[in-house]
Amino acid sequence: QVQLVESGGGLVQAGGSLRLSCAASGHSFKVYPMGWFRQAPGKEREFVAGITWSAYRTDYRDSVKGRFTISRDVAKNTVYLHMNSLKPEDTAVYYCAADSDYRPYDNDWGYWGQGTQVTVSS
Repeated sequence: QVQLVESGGGLVQAGGSLRLSCAASGHSFKVYPMGWFRQAPGKEREFVAGITWSAYRTDYRDSVKGRFTISRDVAKNTVYLHMNSLKPEDTAVYYCAADSDYRPYDNDWGYWGQGTQVTVSS
């Protein structure tokens, strides 16, 4: 069982930066792939970034490549999403997710956090 709690969302101007954190608990966290997803009002939830348990592989949706970076600190049981050069279209609720299998771009992961709001003003 894995429990996930996101933090770090907020309001930022276009071009600014935020760092999201996802604190995980549960004995399996250290070997679970992790991901970040987002859902904007009226839109479906979409994959943003993913990282394998050893961090040997990361994946990003095209619209965030070069601006967002996913990382994990196993010692702190935490996954991060560093977001730079933010745009108004990045506005959404951001969710942390975990699963025993690494399935980037697939929205059906097994464990989810409660979400944190990111709002980018123009």
